Amino acid sequence: MGDMANLFETGRFAQPSDQDEAADEAQEAADEAAEEVRRRLAAEAGDVEAMSVLGAMLLRRGDFDGAESHLRAATAAGDRAAANNLGVLLHQRGYADEAAGWWRIAAVAGSAPAAHALGRHFRERGDEPAAEYWLRQAAEQGHVLGAYALADLLEHRGDETGARRWMRAAAERGHREAAYRLARTLDRNAGHRRDGRDEGDTEAADEAEQWYRQAAARGHRRAALHLGTILEKRGELKEAGRWYLTSAKDGEARAACALGFLLRDAGDTESAAVWWLRAAQDGDGNAANALGALHAERGETQTAERWYRAAMDAGDDNGAYNLGLLCADQGRTTQAEQWYRRAAYAGHREASNALAILLLRSGDETGAEPWFSKAAEAGSVDAAFNLGILHAGRGEERAALRWYERAASAGHTEAALQVGMARLRDGDEREAERFLRCAAGGGSAEAAYRLATVLDARRPPAPEHELGEPAHEKSECEEWYERAASQGHRRAQVRVGMMATARGDVVEAARWYREAAEAGSRNGAFNLGLLLAREGSEPEAVVWWRRAADAGHGRAALRLALVCARRGELAEGQRWADLAVSLGPREVGERAARLRDALRQELSA
Repeated sequence: MGDMANLFETGRFAQPSDQDEAADEAQEAADEAAEEVRRRLAAEAGDVEAMSVLGAMLLRRGDFDGAESHLRAATAAGDRAAANNLGVLLHQRGYADEAAGWWRIAAVAGSAPAAHALGRHFRERGDEPAAEYWLRQAAEQGHVLGAYALADLLEHRGDETGARRWMRAAAERGHREAAYRLARTLDRNAGHRRDGRDEGDTEAADEAEQWYRQAAARGHRRAALHLGTILEKRGELKEAGRWYLTSAKDGEARAACALGFLLRDAGDTESAAVWWLRAAQDGDGNAANALGALHAERGETQTAERWYRAAMDAGDDNGAYNLGLLCADQGRTTQAEQWYRRAAYAGHREASNALAILLLRSGDETGAEPWFSKAAEAGSVDAAFNLGILHAGRGEERAALRWYERAASAGHTEAALQVGMARLRDGDEREAERFLRCAAGGGSAEAAYRLATVLDARRPPAPEHELGEPAHEKSECEEWYERAASQGHRRAQVRVGMMATARGDVVEAARWYREAAEAGSRNGAFNLGLLLAREGSEPEAVVWWRRAADAGHGRAALRLALVCARRGELAEGQRWADLAVSLGPREVGERAARLRDALRQELSA
């Protein structure tokens, strides 16, 4: 087992005793109470700094009523920290616009935290120029959160140079998420090529590792996972194991799975099983498969089958394939065919091959014939295309691509689309574009949309203009989006609507959103609702948000809950908030949960 045996014997995770912790907490509480008394006496004597500090202490405690009077008094006396904290208090109470007013006062007076808060406020409002101005003010004063928020905004706007500069500034000042994101950017730019790289690639990869290490040392679990992966590839297994362990203890399922494989390779299968179990219980399909294989090796087939099913439920196609293997070993050919077929149609290469072999061995020539049909050799374009489908279903991608290319060369639109998509997956963008143009020209809406996304990804950011609306010249990618949208492609319709919104063409945006929504697009319905609400047509917006929410759109459900709350329809608002919590995503669920609890309190009052 070697060095890996020491992973569980280190003192890195030693914790102080409960008695020590209780004593420390009691002392801290006593010190804080004494400090509050001193500050309160000084505040009553007219000490502005004491008013400000006391207000901040009460604010942190959640005593908003007590904090507000002291903060307002200190703010009136010109204390900029009090003005900033007053803004925080008002924001937490839901008075965002009033909060922004106090933040502006504090920011103009030189408060970096207030400038950061004001920048965040404007970004939430969609006013990116104002957000950038205030975030830059905070960042240039050395405010770490301001630097990170500015970097995030610039990255969103496509300013990679500016984003990297401020992300680096935040990371250098100790922001662990900035360190992680900077490392990810450097890692991507290095192309993950750790062998045969040029000097620039090597430097970028080495710097990425340094930032991963810094973020991981500050408790960033994903950074610890990536650092472990780098070290494992380099053969430094002991240190890799330590970082996997750190990340896994913080709840990162992928790190727990990787640690399990590291322990297994070191010969400690029992410890490996412990970490695979933890990862599998957190939804890691790879770990569930590993547990299934471990139990299958021990002859515990029922337990193995249970874990393979868990892997399949987690979205790992290897689960179905392994179930097929398990059934085949037991002579349960009918069930084996079922699982092989399921995995094969999901694109599992080995399962496709196993299914073909199983069908042949069972004498089912009718079932096997479609997989090996040579009809395309006779020149049938459709047969060539269908044979490509059959080979792809078995996972034989090269063979499938050959038949798709033969059909595409004869003018088969859908075959050209499949070749284009295959080239995209391979990273050959130039060839992908060529085949997608052929398919889109032949009338394929999906090909037109895919081609538009390829062109869109390489389109430079729109230039900024000093006066008036930005000049808009329709790009080629927009033309392909519109062609796909006019053929009924829902995602393209939503995209065209978004581009129209960006250039201020509300009528055009509403038309495309409406088409997508009426065709069943929940994103189209949600965006149409946003557009209508901004134009003052809230009743109609509610109709579309309701449709989107009924289709599973969490943000739409949250919007409905907010509308109902504003109208005083508390029970209905609570119902929509409940739905938003269940639909997510996480940030929506959190906001909806807070709103739901508030509505519940109102109803029970």
